[in-house]
Amino acid sequence: MRDVVQGAIDAFSWFVLAYFLVLNTLYLVLVLTAAGDVFRHIRRRPFAGDEDMFASPLTPPVSVVMPAHDEEPVIVEAVHAMLALRYPEFEVVVIDDGSTDRTFAVMAEAFDLVEVPKVVPDLVPVEGELLSVHLSRQGHPLTVVRKTSTGSKADANNAGINASRYPLVCMVDADAVLDEDALLTVVKPFVDDPLRVVATGGSVRAVNDSTVHRGRIGDVRMPKRWLARIQVVEYLRSFLLGRSGWSRLQGLLIISGAFGVFRRDLLVAVGGYDAHAIGEDADLVARMHRHLRHEGRDYRIEFVSEPVCWTEVPETRAVLGRQRRRWSRGLAEVLWGQRRMMGNPRYGRIGTVVLPYYLLFELIGPFLELAGVITVALGFSFGLLDVEFALLFLAVALGYGFLLSVVSLAIEELGYRRYPRARDMAIATLGALVENVGFRQVHAWWRIQGTWQFLRGAEHSWGTMTRTGFAAEAKEPEKV
Repeated sequence: MRDVVQGAIDAFSWFVLAYFLVLNTLYLVLVLTAAGDVFRHIRRRPFAGDEDMFASPLTPPVSVVMPAHDEEPVIVEAVHAMLALRYPEFEVVVIDDGSTDRTFAVMAEAFDLVEVPKVVPDLVPVEGELLSVHLSRQGHPLTVVRKTSTGSKADANNAGINASRYPLVCMVDADAVLDEDALLTVVKPFVDDPLRVVATGGSVRAVNDSTVHRGRIGDVRMPKRWLARIQVVEYLRSFLLGRSGWSRLQGLLIISGAFGVFRRDLLVAVGGYDAHAIGEDADLVARMHRHLRHEGRDYRIEFVSEPVCWTEVPETRAVLGRQRRRWSRGLAEVLWGQRRMMGNPRYGRIGTVVLPYYLLFELIGPFLELAGVITVALGFSFGLLDVEFALLFLAVALGYGFLLSVVSLAIEELGYRRYPRARDMAIATLGALVENVGFRQVHAWWRIQGTWQFLRGAEHSWGTMTRTGFAAEAKEPEKV
């Protein structure tokens, strides 16, 4: 009996070891692919032509859509920051999605809003009732739409699509901070390839404990809490370099809901966001791929690593756990909803490579990772696995993952240098170690819980994220 058990443990352990080796090698391929793209972008940056774009009357105008629900403490500064973006022609459309605080009142006072009898067309479905439309008497290119809340950010986004006027629509969270030239840079692919580019996404980074002054990032700092520091490493590897790699391979599936630009006519053609989807951003991009492949169009959906959207990441296990369970459940919903694309050559790389990757390594992966770690630990404890195999497993499963994170940090340091202090990079390196030994296993458990919620059809609750707010930049003393 012992031989049977040992044989089963040996077989499963080697299987999980091979799985980790394939998974981390795929990550390495994505990171190195992204690195080449990042350094090419850095070399071309002095000749990018941003000033020409800013001065050109041919640069396409953009509608910046900001859904807001109970954002009274930050909404005025957020709108001021969006209005101060460097871009030749744009408008800001704020959707007050049934706020129960003074979100609308503080905007009305700050921007001298007046109600206008504007008819908002029904281009994409909106479940909430539109209550009123307001413009600024101060001359700002600002529209504020009030609607009843359905508890869905996607529904507010759809209201913004209907209320927008311009051919490009930029989705931005109301509590996010953009770099001053972020809009210019993220729209550039539309200018360079106007016939094929249909959507672009920008990089999202953690702003916790960095200083913000008048809606602009001042001093970029490493967060004080370890949970946020680990997410800095995560965002660099997965959200910056991972998505850059998929974009380079023409397989981008996710554009973050915090910062993305889309052709308005395509948003209308696919029916806007699905108000009932938990992962509404990935669901939208997947439906875009399907729609465009059905039409037989040559198109590009690109990730642009340079423009940065800064957002506050969770700093407690409870809030982070809710977020990651929601992400995992949203991914499961997207893969199930697009199951006809899975493995289908008709949908190109999305069907034959990207969706199978997300199924095998993002959805099923946490089950294998956690089961593998537990099996190897128990097998070693009871003498069923030798020391050499245990060390090999640790090297491939954890050491390889740590190496990937360190490589990502090195690319960040060489390419963008957002964290100029040596101390910050040392902390980030230690955070990469903590991420792989401890956090990764807890994260896998959260992802398993999210998938299980999808499988059993549990009622979904968005929950709330407790925000600590941005650190204010210290004021210089007045001269006398």
